[in-house]
Amino acid sequence: MLAKIYQPARTATQSGQAKSDAWVLEYAQDSMRSVDPLMGWTSSGDMNSQVKLTFASQEEAVAYAQKHGIAFQVEQPQKRKQVIRPGGYGDNFAFSRKGAWTH
Repeated sequence: MLAKIYQPARTATQSGQAKSDAWVLEYAQDSMRSVDPLMGWTSSGDMNSQVKLTFASQEEAVAYAQKHGIAFQVEQPQKRKQVIRPGGYGDNFAFSRKGAWTH
C-alpha cells in the first residue's frame, strides 16, 4: 500500500501563511469507490483511505513511514512567490509622494 507525504496548500479563504507548515501522510486509494443505489452515498471498502496523519516536519513523516514499513512517495511543496509591486497601493500614502493625493 502506497502512502503520499505532502505539505497541504492553504485554502482559498486564507490570505496568510499561518498553520501551513504541517506535513500529512495519507494512504492512496486501493479500491474503487461505489455509489449506494438506495441513498446515493459514495462508499469504499478501503478503510486506510480515511487515515490522514499530521506531522510537524517532513523528516518525522518519513521516519514514521519507514518505521512501520509503509511504502511512501514524497511530494515537495511549490513555494509561493512574493508579490511586491513597485508603485502599489502603499505608495499612495508615502511621505515621498510628489503630488497631492486625489481620487
